[in-house]
Amino acid sequence: MKPVIFTDLDGTLLHPKDYSFAAAKDALKRIKAEGVPLVFSSSKTRAEIESIRLKLGNKHPFISENGGGIFIPAGYFPAGSRMMAEGCEVIILGRPYSEVRAAFMEIRSELKAKVKGFGDMGVAEVARLAGLSREEAELAKKREFDEPFIFEEDKAGRSEFLRLIGQKGFNWTKGRFYHILGMHDKGAAARILKRYYRALYEDAVFIALGDGLNDAPLLKEAEYPVLVKKEDGTFEEIGSIECIKADGVGPEGWGKAVNGILDSIKASIRRTC
Repeated sequence: MKPVIFTDLDGTLLHPKDYSFAAAKDALKRIKAEGVPLVFSSSKTRAEIESIRLKLGNKHPFISENGGGIFIPAGYFPAGSRMMAEGCEVIILGRPYSEVRAAFMEIRSELKAKVKGFGDMGVAEVARLAGLSREEAELAKKREFDEPFIFEEDKAGRSEFLRLIGQKGFNWTKGRFYHILGMHDKGAAARILKRYYRALYEDAVFIALGDGLNDAPLLKEAEYPVLVKKEDGTFEEIGSIECIKADGVGPEGWGKAVNGILDSIKASIRRTC
């Protein structure tokens, strides 16, 4: 069997507080040494993910903004999407940010809601709210497919705001922030990449790791779905998905889970030989 890993970033591979992946370094070295594809699937923008890929030396496809865009290095798969952007083949599932942002502002105006999106914030405010450096916050504001937002009031008006998102033909999800987006998710993007990987590796088996509600569609697509602990040591409620629960917060739990699953797959291969 050929393992392929899909992973969320914030709170999963990256620590929820300081965004460090140090606790997962051993597992990351193993993945690279064994040639295991590592696909980032995040609410982060393409610009943010490309920066992280550079730090980790990652050259595999990635999924941005909760499934809005799929980016495949040119020539990675025998057959591609043909649409090119900056050396990547691109598959777009999301609606343009301008449309998403317009819908967000329309709902806010209709309800007179105290809601604030990244488009309303300066770089300094995004940096403060997300715990990012100024440079990282600039990358986080380069939205293409979804708008992160916060409620600035109590919970009373939240359900109506979220209901109207659906009524206007959009979707919402939640990670560190709420997000308004088109009718796509991480799972839909993963299904496309799974078809590509199965054409490349007939015996592909999929591992997926996440920590939040927006990761649930991704976890559903994996034979080995892993839920990683939140910073407070609890697990997010993500519905009825049966998951492997990682023993550790963020990258610590990530590394333990990945090593354990890869060991299990290897042992399974030996038993069937």
